[in-house]
Amino acid sequence: MVFKVQHKFAGRLRNLTEFKAHDARRHSRLLSSVDLPLGGNGHPAETGLYFAKIGLGHPSKDYYVQVDTGSDILWVNCIGCDKCPTKSDLGIKLTLYDPASSVSAARVYCEDDFCTSTYNGMLPGCKKDLPCQYNVVYGDGSSTAGYFVRDTVQFERVTGNHQTALSNGTITFGCGAQQSGGLGTSGEALDGILGFGQANSSMISQLASAGKVKRAFAHCLDNVNGGGIFAIGELVSPKVNTTPMVPNQAHYNVYMKEIEVGGTVLELPTDVFDSGDRRGTIIDSGTTLAYLPEVVYDSMMNEIRSQQPGLSLHTVEEQFICFKYSGNVDDGFPVIKFHFQDSLTLTVYPHDYLFQISEDIWCFGWQNGGMQSKDGRDMTLLGDLVLSNKLVLYDIENQAIGWTEYNCSSSIKVKDDKSGSVYSVGAENLSSASDLLSGRIATLLSLLFAMLHRLT
Repeated sequence: MVFKVQHKFAGRLRNLTEFKAHDARRHSRLLSSVDLPLGGNGHPAETGLYFAKIGLGHPSKDYYVQVDTGSDILWVNCIGCDKCPTKSDLGIKLTLYDPASSVSAARVYCEDDFCTSTYNGMLPGCKKDLPCQYNVVYGDGSSTAGYFVRDTVQFERVTGNHQTALSNGTITFGCGAQQSGGLGTSGEALDGILGFGQANSSMISQLASAGKVKRAFAHCLDNVNGGGIFAIGELVSPKVNTTPMVPNQAHYNVYMKEIEVGGTVLELPTDVFDSGDRRGTIIDSGTTLAYLPEVVYDSMMNEIRSQQPGLSLHTVEEQFICFKYSGNVDDGFPVIKFHFQDSLTLTVYPHDYLFQISEDIWCFGWQNGGMQSKDGRDMTLLGDLVLSNKLVLYDIENQAIGWTEYNCSSSIKVKDDKSGSVYSVGAENLSSASDLLSGRIATLLSLLFAMLHRLT
């Protein structure tokens, strides 16, 4: 199973402040509490960096939804919605889902198994024919509310080498009836959000329980050629070494052991990478940069600067540490390695963690978590900055995450569980033929970093 996914900033000029603002809004929602245990839903414009087109209903209609590893359920704005967005600056047409227009749609009621399992029991006041509702309130005061429906979802299934065909399944998802706060006003709004979290309520978990897919997915983000791969199912090739997930976490948390800068292991407090509430290391493709606890950030930056003692640093837009450098950054700056449990290493090269904003002006992508919200200051959050040009595997069934350096413009091999056949999936055959943004097409998972953007 594959998705045509597009970077939401593709083809649009963005300055450093807007990238940082995206991350700040996302983190406030990753860390905020919800009034029902749905596990971190998010703003359609702020939850992630990528959006996909999926088909819902019969006859099928297209909807553009955020792809988000930090949340669980799929939900879309519905007909009659109060304060739902009506337009988007992303160059796409927003569509309100109408259960009455789909012959395969059915309401989900509070006594249904999906509802009781999602909320770990019967909702208070539940009675016959009362819809199963959801209501998520975020720390910034915005909220989304609605009810669950069951309908057909249409997706592309891998049928041969670089070949796909339309397939479908039945899933339960949220029908958004009301938005408040910033949820209904963003110019970057979409039709909803497609959560790729671990909960049984996520689309991937539902399709897996129906025997449609394996409970695993992989993505490869190419910030060199602007392409990528996003596939659901069993990855056969390349082989990927993995590290175990931290159990009972809402997000994709892993165990980090140490950090190495240019061959020097940083001397850090023994508990700095402890897992727990508001702590630990999260792998999150929806975050642009990389955020480190203050003690880790300071130690890492000091070690980097020690290898460039003559570097003159200055602050750009009050938040990015930048400098002038005319040489090859890969020759002048150290490679950084994150070491995880089971001997898995994430290698980040200077051209990954440094980005160019103008001629000879470079900035660090590392961010000081101590400058973030109180709840997030002790957390390590690794986003696209360190995940680019790597094939990342999320093996939910075996509770493991892994990665390997890879050419994201090439192909991977996935297995068809029904036939046992192994097929190649490449980025080039999944790119859309339609122009979505400014007359330009952004191929699958195109990652246009701040290095392409000029300061305003």
